[in-house]
Amino acid sequence: EVQLVESGGGLVQIAGSLRLSCAASGFTFGTYWMNWVRQRPGVGLEWVASIVPSGKITNYADSVKGRFTISRDNAKNTLYLQMDSLKTEDTATYYCSTGSFRGQGTQVTVSS
Repeated sequence: EVQLVESGGGLVQIAGSLRLSCAASGFTFGTYWMNWVRQRPGVGLEWVASIVPSGKITNYADSVKGRFTISRDNAKNTLYLQMDSLKTEDTATYYCSTGSFRGQGTQVTVSS
Protein backbone atom coordinates (compact mmCIF):
# COMPACT_ATOMS: atom_id res chain seq x y z
CA GLU A 1 0.00 0.00 0.00
CA VAL A 2 1.38 3.37 -1.04
CA GLN A 3 1.73 5.76 1.89
CA LEU A 4 2.91 9.37 1.80
CA VAL A 5 3.11 11.18 5.13
CA GLU A 6 3.93 14.87 5.15
CA SER A 7 5.26 16.78 8.15
CA GLY A 8 6.98 20.03 9.01
CA GLY A 9 4.21 22.52 8.43
CA GLY A 10 3.31 25.25 10.86
CA LEU A 11 2.91 28.95 11.46
CA VAL A 12 5.71 31.21 10.25
CA GLN A 13 6.15 34.92 9.71
CA ILE A 14 6.65 36.59 6.35
CA ALA A 15 10.19 36.04 5.01
CA GLY A 16 10.62 33.05 7.28
CA SER A 17 11.53 29.49 6.37
CA LEU A 18 10.12 26.02 6.79
CA ARG A 19 11.28 22.59 5.70
CA LEU A 20 8.63 20.05 4.78
CA SER A 21 9.27 16.32 4.73
CA CYS A 22 7.37 13.46 3.14
CA ALA A 23 8.01 9.91 4.27
CA ALA A 24 7.16 7.42 1.54
CA SER A 25 6.48 3.71 1.78
CA GLY A 26 4.79 0.92 -0.13
CA PHE A 27 6.59 1.50 -3.43
CA THR A 28 10.11 1.76 -4.81
CA PHE A 29 10.61 5.42 -3.94
CA GLY A 30 13.93 5.82 -5.74
CA THR A 31 12.42 4.99 -9.13
CA TYR A 32 9.56 7.51 -9.13
CA TRP A 33 9.20 11.18 -9.98
CA MET A 34 7.96 13.02 -6.93
CA ASN A 35 6.02 16.24 -6.64
CA TRP A 36 4.90 18.83 -4.14
CA VAL A 37 1.50 20.36 -4.75
CA ARG A 38 -0.52 22.75 -2.64
CA GLN A 39 -4.05 23.92 -2.11
CA ARG A 40 -4.55 27.51 -1.10
CA PRO A 41 -7.82 28.72 0.44
CA GLY A 42 -10.42 29.11 -2.29
CA VAL A 43 -8.03 27.89 -4.99
CA GLY A 44 -7.70 24.51 -6.69
CA LEU A 45 -4.75 22.19 -6.40
CA GLU A 46 -1.57 23.88 -7.62
CA TRP A 47 1.64 22.17 -8.69
CA VAL A 48 4.68 23.52 -6.82
CA ALA A 49 7.73 21.44 -7.74
CA SER A 50 8.92 18.12 -9.17
CA ILE A 51 12.07 16.05 -8.93
CA VAL A 52 13.30 13.15 -11.03
CA PRO A 53 14.16 9.79 -9.41
CA SER A 54 17.90 10.54 -9.26
CA GLY A 55 17.31 13.97 -7.76
CA LYS A 56 19.48 15.60 -10.41
CA ILE A 57 16.70 17.49 -12.21
CA THR A 58 14.09 19.68 -10.56
CA ASN A 59 11.34 21.96 -11.81
CA TYR A 60 9.40 24.70 -10.07
CA ALA A 61 6.31 26.77 -10.54
CA ASP A 62 7.16 30.37 -11.36
CA SER A 63 5.51 31.48 -8.13
CA VAL A 64 8.08 29.65 -5.99
CA LYS A 65 11.17 29.59 -8.21
CA GLY A 66 14.22 30.91 -6.40
CA ARG A 67 12.56 30.55 -3.00
CA PHE A 68 11.70 26.84 -2.70
CA THR A 69 14.02 23.86 -3.12
CA ILE A 70 12.82 20.31 -3.66
CA SER A 71 15.15 17.45 -2.79
CA ARG A 72 15.07 13.78 -1.91
CA ASP A 73 16.98 11.18 0.02
CA ASN A 74 16.37 7.86 -1.69
CA ALA A 75 18.17 5.97 1.06
CA LYS A 76 15.62 7.30 3.55
CA ASN A 77 12.61 7.19 1.20
CA THR A 78 12.01 10.84 2.00
CA LEU A 79 11.10 13.88 -0.06
CA TYR A 80 11.78 17.43 1.14
CA LEU A 81 10.68 20.96 0.35
CA GLN A 82 12.82 23.77 1.72
CA MET A 83 10.75 26.95 1.68
CA ASP A 84 12.51 30.27 2.15
CA SER A 85 11.40 33.90 1.87
CA LEU A 86 7.84 32.83 2.56
CA LYS A 87 4.97 35.09 1.53
CA THR A 88 1.38 35.24 2.75
CA GLU A 89 0.31 33.78 -0.58
CA ASP A 90 2.25 30.62 0.24
CA THR A 91 -0.33 29.83 2.91
CA ALA A 92 -1.74 26.46 1.87
CA THR A 93 -1.98 22.78 2.61
CA TYR A 94 1.06 21.14 1.06
CA TYR A 95 0.98 17.60 -0.28
CA CYS A 96 3.60 15.29 -1.68
CA SER A 97 2.43 13.20 -4.58
CA THR A 98 3.42 10.62 -7.14
CA GLY A 99 1.15 9.51 -9.92
CA SER A 100 -2.37 9.41 -8.56
CA PHE A 101 -1.24 9.14 -4.93
CA ARG A 102 -1.16 12.02 -2.50
CA GLY A 103 -0.56 12.27 1.22
CA GLN A 104 -2.84 13.83 3.83
CA GLY A 105 -1.05 17.15 3.66
CA THR A 106 0.60 19.51 6.09
CA GLN A 107 -0.65 23.04 6.74
CA VAL A 108 1.61 26.02 6.20
CA THR A 109 0.42 29.40 7.41
CA VAL A 110 2.43 32.52 6.71
CA SER A 111 1.41 35.44 8.85
CA SER A 112 2.11 39.14 8.59
